[in-house]
Amino acid sequence: MGRFSIVLCFVVSALGAQQPDTARKDSTRADSSPPTPAQERYLDGLRTAGRGIAQLKDGIDRVARAYGAKDTVRLRQAGRRLGGLCGTARTFMGSGRAQMSPIAYDDTVRTHARKLSLQIDSVLGYMVTCQRTAFRTPAKTADDVLALIRSYEGSLKVFRTDIGLNRPQ
Repeated sequence: MGRFSIVLCFVVSALGAQQPDTARKDSTRADSSPPTPAQERYLDGLRTAGRGIAQLKDGIDRVARAYGAKDTVRLRQAGRRLGGLCGTARTFMGSGRAQMSPIAYDDTVRTHARKLSLQIDSVLGYMVTCQRTAFRTPAKTADDVLALIRSYEGSLKVFRTDIGLNRPQ
């Protein structure tokens, strides 16, 4: 009973310390006008696509850990998991990508928004292959997906810098 009360105290204090994040983060530069509804829609789609990318990273991490441990059973399981995550990531990225219209932005930002959309399309295009091959060749599939994600992250960084979310260094 004593352990239960101690655990309960920790849970209550941890939950009490959390405060909801109700303030929406600014998605534009401080000196520019507020984002248009089309830009908000693009960013919402990007957030949804980002959830799919996060799932892929989880699958890649599982494969890398199993490969590093030289455990064939865990590697096979991680490959199956990666294949499944490719399917769910495809759903997230597809619905997010549908909301991402680069014409919401002007000039240079539009060019980078288009490149970011194309990078998401590249990852999306590989998801069917990923689903089919991840259980047979998990390490190679994870490497291929990782290369696509790195290209996506490069485009994302440039786009976020353009709209003022990343500060150039």
